[in-house]
Amino acid sequence: MTFKELCRVFGIKDKDEKEKLREMLDQLVDAGYIFRDDNGRYLLTKGNLLTGTIEFTRSGNIAFVTTDDGTEIAVPIEKTNMAMHKDRVMVQIIGRWYELPEGRVVKILERGIKRFVGVFETRGQFAFVIPDDPKLPYEFNIPIEEINGAKPGMKVVAEITHYPSLRKSPQARVVEVLGRVEDPATDFPTVVVKHNLPVDFPEEVLEEVAKLPDYVREEDMEGRWDFRNEIIVTIDGVDAKDFDDAVQVKRLPNGNYLLGVHIADVAHYVKPNTALDREAFNRATSVYLADRVIPMLPFKLSNGLCSLVQGEDRLVMSLLMEIDRNGDVVDYKVGHGVIRSYRRLVYDDVNAFLEGRPEGDKLKDLADHIYLMKELKDILRENRRKRGAILDIEGDEVKIVLDERGHAIDIIPRKRGESEVIIEEFMIKTNETIAEIFHNADIPFIYRVHEEPDYDTLLQLKNYLAAIGIRMRLPQQIHPRVLQELLEKTKDHPLRASIQRLLVRSMKRAVYSPSNVGHFGLASEAYTHFTSPIRRYPDLIVHRLLKMYLETGGNIPKKELKKLEKYLAKAAVHCSKRERVADEAEWDYEALKKIDYISRHIGEVFRVVVTSVTKFGMFVEIPEKYISGLIHVSTLDDYYYYDEVGARLIGSRTGKVFKIGDLLYAKVTRADKIRMEIDFEIAGEDELKERGLGLINTTPEELENVSERRSSERKVEGGDKKGKKKRKRSKK
Repeated sequence: MTFKELCRVFGIKDKDEKEKLREMLDQLVDAGYIFRDDNGRYLLTKGNLLTGTIEFTRSGNIAFVTTDDGTEIAVPIEKTNMAMHKDRVMVQIIGRWYELPEGRVVKILERGIKRFVGVFETRGQFAFVIPDDPKLPYEFNIPIEEINGAKPGMKVVAEITHYPSLRKSPQARVVEVLGRVEDPATDFPTVVVKHNLPVDFPEEVLEEVAKLPDYVREEDMEGRWDFRNEIIVTIDGVDAKDFDDAVQVKRLPNGNYLLGVHIADVAHYVKPNTALDREAFNRATSVYLADRVIPMLPFKLSNGLCSLVQGEDRLVMSLLMEIDRNGDVVDYKVGHGVIRSYRRLVYDDVNAFLEGRPEGDKLKDLADHIYLMKELKDILRENRRKRGAILDIEGDEVKIVLDERGHAIDIIPRKRGESEVIIEEFMIKTNETIAEIFHNADIPFIYRVHEEPDYDTLLQLKNYLAAIGIRMRLPQQIHPRVLQELLEKTKDHPLRASIQRLLVRSMKRAVYSPSNVGHFGLASEAYTHFTSPIRRYPDLIVHRLLKMYLETGGNIPKKELKKLEKYLAKAAVHCSKRERVADEAEWDYEALKKIDYISRHIGEVFRVVVTSVTKFGMFVEIPEKYISGLIHVSTLDDYYYYDEVGARLIGSRTGKVFKIGDLLYAKVTRADKIRMEIDFEIAGEDELKERGLGLINTTPEELENVSERRSSERKVEGGDKKGKKKRKRSKK
């Protein structure tokens, strides 16, 4: 009933009595017994209420509520009841939306976003901020007294003072002016505010850290295995400063291998229930951006006392595994150790050494050790290949080169060499061995799990591959071996990166869980994260559990086991969420730098590959840079209709066809840093002829030849002062 109908039923006419009834109804709504629909009618919730966090899509047509237990509920935009992105809400199930339950928001429990980054604008006498995030589809009004010196076109941090309601538009105040939109200095605060990342450590944390020693003391090393005289090395990127893991390999008299993996003993310094531990738990992970890191632990620990730096004594948790020629662990020992890293190796140097390049000559004194590492790596990798693990996903990681102001001046794809694979295989074997200890002992634990992909999502992958002429076997029961075979089949395909990306998206996200359901991608029955406690809180939890296991011999009291179960369930959910936030922050920062890079190439022509076709245009990618954008259908030379079955655009007059996998020349026309969008247009034939380029839909070989020709042309063209300056900047 409506409020008027309720008053009529109860015979309420007095103004004060009506007010009392309204208060009662509000209390019932707050308690979740009833809710008020869009027509103003009060309805019983009928008990099917759930709470969770609502997240809107970029398109704004649908939102999804993820409940505390991981259930996903679709909420049409008209049933979100003024909720905003990231709000904690109470939702009622009212039906089905495809394969998901459909719900409606009946109450906003807690607002998720307090501050946001946007662009300050004025319109007449009115001022407002437009959020960068398209998931906040509002213009926030800014009162004159709350402008705080902002000028039109500036990027600002705004604090919400009034949330959207049926009666009032949303309102905010400017709390910080970041600068011009195109200024790269605004990129970092944009990502920090958008994802609510903690940057500075609280004073009480720094006070605790200041009390820690600056070096490993003699008393800390008592009772530990001493590996300080052994050849143990770290292998990391050239810019790394936090070294979690060090490794050693020996050949045993029986022909087997001894793999020693030594992980920084962070748990020795970060004790439970301290301010330092609480802050580490809240962060749950370090965030690695192109030019900086937001660490989980203060630098005194992450880059100093815990980091396994060359020539310094460091406390570790050591796992010694005897591995046979089939790649199976036949025996192991785990315990507390102390090491002194013999050498800090860099991926590039080890790769150069293994490839016989001169840059690797500096490692000749470690030749036997490096060759033995590669030998064991090959055995471990073959072992995983035989069991059907997915091996060959390289991803689309890039190194973004920045100048002193923070502008992106180059984007270089990261290629994995032998050394990266050596460390990957050693860490996988270590994580599996630790997980199996707890799985076999049936003790509460935190696993890294990866569920099987849904059949429907893999069907979409199959249809995509069919559109580019690749057949995919899709049995009803999916094994990771099927996907590995697909990767091997498409390793030389021009769309390899897009295929790998889509394959990753078709699989479920790996998460932390107290329940061991295995790891699909690794084809592993038990897996965990143990090898990076400096930068991941779940690894720190695993170290503490391992210490407890060693101290008790696995006989943990029942009372303690119940506490552990409850704690691990909470920690797994929290750490999974924080990992996702960190990933999104890293992706956003990279996207901003890519747009910054391409914005200084407006009007230039690039070779692109069509990665997706829709009715409104084609998404294309510059392969060497992993930069994606849209060629809108309105910019094409004909009226094109969309062939949904073949995923093609077909010109009604010319009969010209555009499809996934086409290689084109396209001109950059727009780079929007606010909306993080890039637009291209197909380069005209006259424009291509001027540059000496072929027509669209050229073959990969033609494109390679043209690319080389363009490169040589750039070296000889120019001569004026402006051209010299450009070349000087490029050189720098």
